[in-house]
Amino acid sequence: MVVDNGSTDDTRDVAKAYQSTLRLTYIYEPEPGLHAGRHAGMRAASSDILVFADDDIVSGMCWLESILESFSAPDVALVGGNNLPLFEQQPPEWLARWWESPVSHGRALSYLSILDFGTGVFDINPHYIWGCNFAIRRSVLSRAGGFHPDALPRDRLKWRGDGETHVSRWIMQNGLRAVFNSGASIQHRVPASRMTLSYFAE
Repeated sequence: MVVDNGSTDDTRDVAKAYQSTLRLTYIYEPEPGLHAGRHAGMRAASSDILVFADDDIVSGMCWLESILESFSAPDVALVGGNNLPLFEQQPPEWLARWWESPVSHGRALSYLSILDFGTGVFDINPHYIWGCNFAIRRSVLSRAGGFHPDALPRDRLKWRGDGETHVSRWIMQNGLRAVFNSGASIQHRVPASRMTLSYFAE
């Protein structure tokens, strides 16, 4: 399913071209905001497992299969994998050092939604599963009340809250599991515009 959140390019035509071969559903959601788009997809989906991905990722060959396998235990609520960076250009030295700093099971930089926890399948803190590669049971997301809404005027959407934080916190409070599976990994594009001090200062 492709949720077109008010784009002005040819997203609709591209999605329609693959509709039959990929059994793809196209939805236009005019209400601006990340979570408006996510909730539109959630309402239209029919599966018990919802997989959210951004339009700037490249998935691995066994991405969806690995996600499905990880939900075999009934207490698994959330699944993610590595979000390996696809840097548009060589990152500056300060950013490269920051990315190499050890975090939890490996390295992670939430500002760019990139994460490398190596290989394997193991339980992790749900706060390390981010929206660009976010698989969740539909029932869990519904019980958590969905993602926090943007609730901001159009010109202030860049200051929106992080709806995944609310969902991850709810999962922890209710004693459910979050699982990392390296088979469920993606590559996440990092444009040059996000590798500047001004971007991190915003």
